[in-house]
Amino acid sequence: MTAPLTNALRHDRRVVGCALLLVAALSWAWLLAGAGMDMDAFEMTRHSTMHMPWLKPTAWTPGYALLMFCMWWVMMVAMMLPAATPVILLAAALNRRLDARIAPYGSSIAFTVGYLLAWGGFSAIVVLLQWWLERSGLLTPMMVSASSLFAGFVLLVAGLWQFSPWKAACLRHCRSPVDFLTRYHRPGNAGALAMGWRHGLYCLGCCWFLMALLFVGGVMNLYWIIGLTVYVWVEKMLPGGPLTARVMGALLVIWGLIVAV
Repeated sequence: MTAPLTNALRHDRRVVGCALLLVAALSWAWLLAGAGMDMDAFEMTRHSTMHMPWLKPTAWTPGYALLMFCMWWVMMVAMMLPAATPVILLAAALNRRLDARIAPYGSSIAFTVGYLLAWGGFSAIVVLLQWWLERSGLLTPMMVSASSLFAGFVLLVAGLWQFSPWKAACLRHCRSPVDFLTRYHRPGNAGALAMGWRHGLYCLGCCWFLMALLFVGGVMNLYWIIGLTVYVWVEKMLPGGPLTARVMGALLVIWGLIVAV
């Protein structure tokens, strides 16, 4: 590799990495400020651990539904983007190698947009689920499980998912960005968008039941949000990720049975 190309790759990595860090930081800042709600995340966390039967169910207006969608999507950006950063940086390096004359920022943005669109689709579905859970009385106005049976069911199913072959396949793709980019690389911004979407779907398949755990501990409970963010990063980035997934699965199954019983 020539020295100019090596220097260009380092420069691209810094630019793309700083941009991703900025997006994640802004997402976390908005969540900590309360994600557009009447109280910040620290107050939401404190209230989510309290029993408040006098609270009335929230009126689901179109504006409130849109706010919930934005809250979930920005939360997914804050939680998932750190673990997706390596594959985005590798995609930027690959684009530079294929054409050293063009800075790969456009295709890196397209890849990131495709990845986040997959989580945007998940956010839309989970908002509908949240609406139904609140109407059914399974979720409190503070967005915490109101039923031990429901909480136990979510924990149990999330734990069993950790042992499924679909989870293993999706985690393998998330942990092997070089293999993913080699197999699914497409040229141009449209190709980068498609690659980002595909990688987002693999990431979604790996983590969607883990995100459902927020209904157990509280959708805006900072302890659960930070804990899940750290766990996802460990599972995808550190050695022993598949073993970590199975250990977590066993713990969730045991926890779910205890809560349900």
